[in-house]
Amino acid sequence: MPILGTTTHRAKSMLHRVPALGISYCGKDFMSKTLPYILGVILVLFGLFGFISNPLVGANALFLSDAVHNVMHLIFGLGLLSAAYWAHQSYGFWLKGMGALLLLLGLIGLCTVSSLGGILLGIATTNGASNWFNFIMGGVILFVARYTRA
Repeated sequence: MPILGTTTHRAKSMLHRVPALGISYCGKDFMSKTLPYILGVILVLFGLFGFISNPLVGANALFLSDAVHNVMHLIFGLGLLSAAYWAHQSYGFWLKGMGALLLLLGLIGLCTVSSLGGILLGIATTNGASNWFNFIMGGVILFVARYTRA
């Protein structure tokens, strides 16, 4: 029976560190499974809210989007949820792929959208806030994929 205030070996083995940032988090499952679920839900909600008139996501909102952009958020969100739930051996591959695509779309949008009149790759309406959202979300997904044992 451990004494109050002491750390058992099991508790020590559950504490992991992200060496690049010096961050500690408890358990690899949080980074590898829980965060992809949370990020997937955020993307699905962004996709769904885009179809409903609101001040956050939509045609005249902070994060400008059209139907194509909303469907893209739904696809990425459902892809993250699917990878976290079903791809037990290869979900790291899926996380890296989806993170890289979102990061790339955000970067392309940040570099070119203003010159193209708000159209990303000629198919989706977007603005700076939406591009930053995609860029940051892609970076977070890549971070999760890199610092988990996926």
